[in-house]
Amino acid sequence: MANTKISKEEALAISEEAYIFGYPLVLMDITRSVMTAVPTVEERKAPLNQFFHLKTFPDATFTDVVSPNADTLYSAAFLDLSREPMILSVPATGNRYYLMQMLDMWTNVFASPGTRTTGNDKADFAIVGPTWKGQMPQGVKEIKSPTNIIWLIGRTQTNGKNDYSAVHEIQKQYVLTPLSAWGKTYKPPEIMPVEKNVDTTTPPVEQVARMDAPAFFARVNSIMKENPPFNADIPAMKRFGEIGIAPGRPFNIRDCDVTVVEALEEGVKNGQARIKAESQKTLGKKVNGWDVMTNVGRYGTNYLFRAVVALVGLGANLSEDAIYPRATQDADGEPLTGTNRFVINFPKGQLPPVGAFWSITMYNSKQFFVPNPINRFAIGDRDNLKPNGDGSITIYIQNESPGPEKESNWLPAPTDKFNLFMRLYFPKKEIVDGTWKIPPVKREGARPKSEAA
Repeated sequence: MANTKISKEEALAISEEAYIFGYPLVLMDITRSVMTAVPTVEERKAPLNQFFHLKTFPDATFTDVVSPNADTLYSAAFLDLSREPMILSVPATGNRYYLMQMLDMWTNVFASPGTRTTGNDKADFAIVGPTWKGQMPQGVKEIKSPTNIIWLIGRTQTNGKNDYSAVHEIQKQYVLTPLSAWGKTYKPPEIMPVEKNVDTTTPPVEQVARMDAPAFFARVNSIMKENPPFNADIPAMKRFGEIGIAPGRPFNIRDCDVTVVEALEEGVKNGQARIKAESQKTLGKKVNGWDVMTNVGRYGTNYLFRAVVALVGLGANLSEDAIYPRATQDADGEPLTGTNRFVINFPKGQLPPVGAFWSITMYNSKQFFVPNPINRFAIGDRDNLKPNGDGSITIYIQNESPGPEKESNWLPAPTDKFNLFMRLYFPKKEIVDGTWKIPPVKREGARPKSEAA
């Protein structure tokens, strides 16, 4: 401990700040340990430096991950760049949208090769750690990572179940190769050693929540050795050094007196509570009742916001790649519930302006898909939406079918509370700058406010 004479009040304040600062780092590290704790590739896990590929969309029985996606099939990997760069090879994808989002250990998106940024041609990208120096092979584009461990989250546009086989062919051609094996015949090891003592049953968020101050801060120090903070973090790190937080330093709480130990534990609890309380607030701008966030993926020194996004949506994209407006209330501020019927109406020519595609996904109160007779969990521009006589398009959101004529535009709802996510992939400038406004969720048959009792 750098300063055993620190006051209890000061230790309490620093501990809370340091917890918020380190929260995304620890959550990422536990997520890495859980997702790589297998000797060979599985459906949703893979050893370090190897991809796993999802082959199907989740259905209403799937409860492993909240707010699942019915638009893209994922290909994901955790990479360790400490020894050498890894080269990501992607095939030509024609007119199909894809994205290879890369997050550092602090949850910042430092690169996102794909349709928007690098196009749909065949390409090779060398992902390089912060201290590596050397020459790249000809034709390989270098991407510098700020940290040695990164999370690569690939998404490939999938136009319904009939499109699975075409996407699987593309996924087979997403390849990771160590630089030392480039140009040679390379096959990943079939069996890899597995990190010991990894809890693979408790969700990572819960694992972090259960950590006491010594365990949490020791892990922060350990992870920072290979994944250092940024220059902008120097003032914060100087302050955190007062309670022994520094890259690679052993964290020994026994060096403190009892009152300081108590303060550190209390600070951790306060930090947890502050992140949770902040996550309950509107995180973006309210637009016609939707919560729209256009500032995620790059956090700078906004440590509280970074921690909140990690808690509610670890792996968030840059807004240039995807924006996810969320609605929990109707246009009158009332909760969305299947006891009512709702509509979203897009005037003629006012569908979401996107470079890829858009959808609206239905979730129940636990953030899972809703069982329904037509097995439809999302609706969007890849569906056969019927326009109205005036050219507008109405989406019907209700528990029971709106009738055969309108069923093509029906998004089934549960009988109780629900919420909606709109997914806007490759949003155009009008969405990002707020010129285009998402239509409100209107309750059918709702009386004007002036007439309400």
